[in-house]
Amino acid sequence: MDAARAIAQADITGLVLAGGLGTRMGGLDKGLQLFQGETLAAHAVRRLRPQVGRVLLNANRNFAAYEALGVPVFADSVPDHPGPLAGMLSGLEHSPTPWLLTVPCDTPRFPTDLAARLAEALAADSNHARLAIASAPETGPDGGTVLRPQPVFCLLHIELRDSLRRFVKDGGRKVRAWAAQHGAVIVPFDRPGDAPDAFFNANTPADLQALDTP
Repeated sequence: MDAARAIAQADITGLVLAGGLGTRMGGLDKGLQLFQGETLAAHAVRRLRPQVGRVLLNANRNFAAYEALGVPVFADSVPDHPGPLAGMLSGLEHSPTPWLLTVPCDTPRFPTDLAARLAEALAADSNHARLAIASAPETGPDGGTVLRPQPVFCLLHIELRDSLRRFVKDGGRKVRAWAAQHGAVIVPFDRPGDAPDAFFNANTPADLQALDTP
């Protein structure tokens, strides 16, 4: 790691993405579904808070419920719910720090060292990238283990805000496609001791029930 380019925790704002339509959750507001006795959004905020300087939340409904979590809440700044990129853009537009770390509300076991490892990778990158995304092992079609990018788990600099705004307004919807334009650093979370289900997300009620089962 290049100490001169190290990213301080205080310079990172964490953003919980809870602005989706919850289509596969039957239209329910996913962030307000319960996991281990608390809402998914509350769980994400609590897990993220020790990793960053401050926390924001992106939502597009039930604002009072989200504001009760004690963090600033911002809606998408572009219409028609174009997906997670819209929430990321809203975060970049409101971040009070130079760096933004995004996590979805539906992945309650995301790593507790997510921010530190993404920041370390960016500080070490010889190309001075301004964006890093996590990747995690999964079983490939041949039965072997492959690393799959988890692009919504993203640490990015606010100088990318205008690029993201243009991408979304031009109809772009894929985080990976936009990230590739900026030479994103892909950071593997495959060390011994890394939880195998750290990036498992609850898209459906059955997924959530499986996560919540000891």
